[in-house]
Amino acid sequence: MAAEAEVMDELRRLRARVPQLTGALAASVDGLVLVQDTPGVEPETIAALTATALSVAVRMADATGQGDFRELLVRGVYGYVATYAAGSTAVLTLLAQDRVNVGRLHLEGRRAGARIGELVDAAAEQADRPAVAPAPAALAPMPTRTRTPRAPRTPSTTPNARTTTEN
Repeated sequence: MAAEAEVMDELRRLRARVPQLTGALAASVDGLVLVQDTPGVEPETIAALTATALSVAVRMADATGQGDFRELLVRGVYGYVATYAAGSTAVLTLLAQDRVNVGRLHLEGRRAGARIGELVDAAAEQADRPAVAPAPAALAPMPTRTRTPRAPRTPSTTPNARTTTEN
């Protein structure tokens, strides 16, 4: 993915803004890890479970008439797992301690999800474009060859090499 470095930077900035985060992961909606910063947790497992939870959440929102999926929050004894929509093809999953300010988690998670979505969607759009040769520079007219005018022919003063002999 072309935007991998920018997405990783966004995850690092997010973890700096919310110190209670213990992990952050950007994944495709199909469950493939795009970028992860999840020490101590298997990112492939989290991405696959995120895709499964996302599928259920999307169906739940649709079935209840709540509109498009935006976010999902799971609270466990030891903390939170929050998943946010990130563009049309990705999701952001955050792991947080139980003492996190949930309002702050949502605020920062939504912002980061929107930014990551822009990066991932732009990279996907760029990848879908056919490779086009760069446009040539404005073509200048071909230079015309200029010739120096020939000097007019002058009759030669030497006799013609052909001579006729009289018999």
